This record gives sequence, structure tokens and C-alpha cells, in this order.
Amino acid sequence: MTYRIDFSNVAKAEADAAFLNLSQFTTAERAQIWYRGLINAIVSLQEMPRRCAIAREDTFFSQEIRQLLYGQGKQTYRILFTVLDEQPLPGRENSAHSSCVTADNR
Repeated sequence: MTYRIDFSNVAKAEADAAFLNLSQFTTAERAQIWYRGLINAIVSLQEMPRRCAIAREDTFFSQEIRQLLYGQGKQTYRILFTVLDEQPLPGRENSAHSSCVTADNR
């Protein structure tokens, strides 16, 4: 089953802020490669979004909150999202809503 990805305004703003922050410490080319990889990771949620773990914030919300990790080490970002299994109309897809992108400071 294919899911539609809906980016929240918060997710877009946080992804852009992470890109701008990274671009201060590396080349513009590397920052663009990182940003494209982030977007591709989010788009990958179109297929099997439930492969991702339940987020620790899940207990505070009525909807299930999942997380997709992107990056490595200190540069690991958490993409928090929900999966909505609404009954799709013919020719429509279900939705995976990306709600926020945050640095995971472990």
C-alpha cells in the first residue's frame, strides 16, 4: 500500500533550519546532499511507514507517533510522524503525516 506524505509547516521549517545550520559548518554542496537525503528519507515513508519504531513521545498523544532516524552519530535527526489509515477513496492513497524534524542529541 502506498501512503501520501503530508509535510506540516513545522516539519518544513525545522528541515530548512537544520539545512541552514549545517550549511554554516560545511560546504553548500554537502549541505544540499544532506538535505536531499533527508527529503528522500521522508519520502521513503510512502512505503511501509510502520517499519519505523514508536517514538518516545507516543504516550502523550492520542494518535500513534512513530520516528524515522536520519543521519549518524551526533548528526542523527528524528523525523516524527503519524500514519492515518483512513479508508481511501478509489484512486486515492492513505496518509503519513510528517510532523517534525528534530536533532537527536544523544
